[in-house]
Amino acid sequence: MLIRSADLDAIWAGRVDILFRRWTRPTVKTGGTLVTAKGVLAIDAVDVVALAAVSADDLSRAGFADLAALETWLDKGKPGVLHRIKVRPGGADPRIALRESMDDLDAVEPALARLDAREAWTEQMLLLIEAHPGRLAQSLADEVGLDKLKLKARVRQLKALGLTESLEIGYRLAPRGAALLARRRSIASA
Repeated sequence: MLIRSADLDAIWAGRVDILFRRWTRPTVKTGGTLVTAKGVLAIDAVDVVALAAVSADDLSRAGFADLAALETWLDKGKPGVLHRIKVRPGGADPRIALRESMDDLDAVEPALARLDAREAWTEQMLLLIEAHPGRLAQSLADEVGLDKLKLKARVRQLKALGLTESLEIGYRLAPRGAALLARRRSIASA
């Protein structure tokens, strides 16, 4: 579930605790969490709701002035069944602490091997990001002959291991990723 930065700010400020989405199949579930740019978002409820049943309180808690504003916003999205999602901040993004951690670097290697099982790509991606911090994702994708969405998916997998971090534009190696590459270089030169 993609959430606009302004909506995340409103959630963390306590102004919004309901989101609306049209889905053919929900992408979040009650009791789940979602890691966002602001931190972990707790999903307290996911309910199917008819547009006519959306209350004025729901609209206010979602940051919409009225039902027409919600309808206009929904019309810009994909078709599907309307869902009301109750959310709240659920804590800090665990990847932030992880990318500073040098603990368990040995445990990263098997995780990278699993990612490389079908096609070896993780080291190439780490080296690419190291060489071009802050470069547009499309430019990186073009350089290695990947679709931009596939490149972004791969970077997210590395980010989940604490090896990379997103910038306003592009990515850079996290301290953990830089330490991993330095360790690999040290082993290779020994």
